[in-house]
Amino acid sequence: MTAPESEPAIKPPPRPPSMHDEEALPLLRDGRLEVAGRLVEATNMTLYCSVKLGSRTAACVYKPVRGERPLWDFPDGTLAAREVAAFEVSQATGWSIVPPTVYREGPFGPGMVQLWIDTEREIDLTRLVKSRNPLVRRMAVFDAVINNSDRKGGHLLPLPTGHVYGVDHGVSFSVEDKLRTVLWQWRGKPLAREAVVVLAKLERDIESGSLGRRLRELLTLEEVEATWQRVRRLLDTGVHPYPSEGWPAIPWPPI
Repeated sequence: MTAPESEPAIKPPPRPPSMHDEEALPLLRDGRLEVAGRLVEATNMTLYCSVKLGSRTAACVYKPVRGERPLWDFPDGTLAAREVAAFEVSQATGWSIVPPTVYREGPFGPGMVQLWIDTEREIDLTRLVKSRNPLVRRMAVFDAVINNSDRKGGHLLPLPTGHVYGVDHGVSFSVEDKLRTVLWQWRGKPLAREAVVVLAKLERDIESGSLGRRLRELLTLEEVEATWQRVRRLLDTGVHPYPSEGWPAIPWPPI
């Protein structure tokens, strides 16, 4: 195993959303959804909504299962659950990569509901994608764990605080190696020490902890086992993965 790379400790930025997860999750789960419009550039039906519970209100994204376009390599009707599974893994890392996300009933049936994030519009996404930003590096590790096959630059949401969110994880958690991303600048490089610590925790949490139980509610047993195997492989090799020789390395369009 390659020795983990030494780097300065990363001080997490202030929590970026206007509300913490403990406030956002009940609101997303139980609030009244009202559709305000549709994001027409999205491949699957993606609706911009407001959600209200008592005196609390927020903007959110709602992706109903019935609006998912069939794919040849993922079972029909599973993308919303995969988005929620990505949030659960994000929570387990402690990195807050995925905005608060739940699976619930909505105006068009069950689907994924995720807190809307307002981004820093002045940031150059191309530069961010190519950067050595440690928060982007965390996302590269996260993507390797969930086997994200669609990490476009536009799926990074930088905030004025410096935090970087990632969204659109519906085509993740395949049992086959499908990692496709624009974040290959660390390929073959030793994992950062903090990543090794987090991966060791994930291994335990998937194998015998609450994360494993939650993932088994959202994914197949084979997909959960494959996720554990990917974590184990990262720990064994000690390096960021290389692109697969049997799968396109970069999604299209990349941004």
